[in-house]
Amino acid sequence: MLLRLTDRQKWTLFLDRDGVINKKLQDDYVKNWQGFEFLPGVIEALSLLKKYFDRIIVITNQQGIGKELMSEKDLKNIHKHMCNVIENGGGRIDRIYFCPDVNSKNDSCRKPGIKMAMMAKADFPEIDFQHTIMIGDSITDMKFARNIGALTVFISNNKSLQNDNKQLIDYVFNNLNEFAKYLYDINH
Repeated sequence: MLLRLTDRQKWTLFLDRDGVINKKLQDDYVKNWQGFEFLPGVIEALSLLKKYFDRIIVITNQQGIGKELMSEKDLKNIHKHMCNVIENGGGRIDRIYFCPDVNSKNDSCRKPGIKMAMMAKADFPEIDFQHTIMIGDSITDMKFARNIGALTVFISNNKSLQNDNKQLIDYVFNNLNEFAKYLYDINH
């Protein structure tokens, strides 16, 4: 199935952060800017993707705050530096929504719940979830997208996980740059 974004509809891109934009730490959290490492090709990908999306928004669970391993100020500092590097590379992030809740908290804003999507829609009323793509590296991200009626792009090379969750996944790519190049190729 080809993904053509050349119609007159406005498209929104939701991105998970860890594992999509930056290297995901195994059994740990990125707690400061020094621990943040962009994945290869991400800066170039975001520069290309801004041509296709009216809004590019990061939607990220950040329970390191809820576990008191880092502060909200630490996270905002990471995001400030991340956005500066992305902008200097020709890309953009319009807004970042994060959930500091731990997994076990009741009434959490964590994905796959839709609270962060609804916050984005409140801030940007033009967002149409039917014309939104969610890119993530976890099944939770894919469930989040299904919960709002968005298309899903799974960043993974885990064939078993892909096969076990086919109903949640519209597209699979190894990384964000591969998706950006695919989008460019089919829309030109």
